[in-house]
Amino acid sequence: MSARPATATAELTATAEVTATESADPCCAAPLPVLGRDVTVPLVTGGEVTYAALDYAASAPALQRVWDDVAAYAPYYGSVHRGAGYLSQLSTDLFENSRVTVAEFLGCRESDQVVFTRSTTDSLNLLAAALPADCQVFVFETEHHASLLPWRDARVTYLNAPRTAGQAVETLERALADRDPYGPALVCVTGASNVTGELWPVRELAAAAHAHGARIVLDAAQLAPHHPVSISELDVDWVAFSGHKLYAPFGSGVLAGRSDWLQAAEPYLAGGGASRKVARRPKEAGGGVDVEWHDTAARHEAGSPNVIGVYSIASACKALTEAGFDALVARENQLIAKVREGLAEVPAVKVLSLFGDDAPRVGVISFVVDGWNSSHFAAALSAEYGIGVRDGLFCAHPLVRTLLGSDPQTQGECGAPEAAPGEKSLNAIRVSFGAGTPDEHVERFVRAVKELVADGARWNYRTEDGRCVPDTNAA
Repeated sequence: MSARPATATAELTATAEVTATESADPCCAAPLPVLGRDVTVPLVTGGEVTYAALDYAASAPALQRVWDDVAAYAPYYGSVHRGAGYLSQLSTDLFENSRVTVAEFLGCRESDQVVFTRSTTDSLNLLAAALPADCQVFVFETEHHASLLPWRDARVTYLNAPRTAGQAVETLERALADRDPYGPALVCVTGASNVTGELWPVRELAAAAHAHGARIVLDAAQLAPHHPVSISELDVDWVAFSGHKLYAPFGSGVLAGRSDWLQAAEPYLAGGGASRKVARRPKEAGGGVDVEWHDTAARHEAGSPNVIGVYSIASACKALTEAGFDALVARENQLIAKVREGLAEVPAVKVLSLFGDDAPRVGVISFVVDGWNSSHFAAALSAEYGIGVRDGLFCAHPLVRTLLGSDPQTQGECGAPEAAPGEKSLNAIRVSFGAGTPDEHVERFVRAVKELVADGARWNYRTEDGRCVPDTNAA
């Protein structure tokens, strides 16, 4: 490709970085400014307050840096690959350079591929579709549904929830020792729980998998926004994560790692971009078409690529790397301590945990409150304090049921429960935060929890379409 588009891309990136720097709020306590940090929301009790977004585990707000980078690129938007025009060549350059940036962010090995997908869920379904015949899959029941459900067409062994990190390794080793030693096998494990925030012993699990001839895929959706993730250092075979957890807009994801299973599998989607050559078959040969598929990442990237989504992931990777994970982790640990210490002062609050209080974790904490329906509590946090958290089973039903000590058949939903305020239901409350969270947000959250438990809600609530909402007739 000519030097001109590459030069333009460099100028574009430099312009975006200047814009991002100039737009940063010097008064913002968070190390990485995010969109929405100045948004105000109305309170049912009157007045407005700056919104405290504490639902990062579902979707982190986009970094201002990411938004500025995308805005700087938008006028140059063009179709990716094969276009002869200047904007198409520039967009292709941007797209493929983003692949390099993501590979560097993940510490990929030279032979690894980076495939762009729609999300973590999409990435793991892609890998599931590429499993060799008769592959055995081992997955803990503690996984998010994105990494629990895609393997159902394979020979799956579901492992019970461990109660220590060491027990997780022992459980996997026992299961792998009993497997068919001659067939392919895959272990799927999370890096950080989307329910408890606890870090899993990925390196040790990878060692156990490889010792028994199995491969391992890491669901890094909750880990990558908070901690460095290196495929080579962790010695995992694949990593999957989502842009919308990593401070980028919706609609983009990554599957990175070994290429052999992906190259041997049929394309995840059939269409343009995945095919290298297509030819009509003569009638006498049965008709139809013959297809030669790419053996690069393009094999599983059929259709017009989401260049803006891909570029936004690359921008977020650069922003996190430049900010330095050591500093980000240290500050997040301070926020975690502040929340946990505050919740510990409220006897009615029970924090959910697999590995115990001393386990290392990211900024994801789930809890229940005695005497409260969790949906009611979350609704009061929003309506009376301007705090956004999550309630429900967090798309990790088996894990939350285990943590709550409930029967597997107890009713519950991924979203909101049907129970009305005050009624018992199977759900919990989750608060989550990260590099864009100001201290004031977690301080307001802790104060709100204490006030709600001590004094109760100041407003009446009702159930509407399965959600607990303020009763607009209660003035």
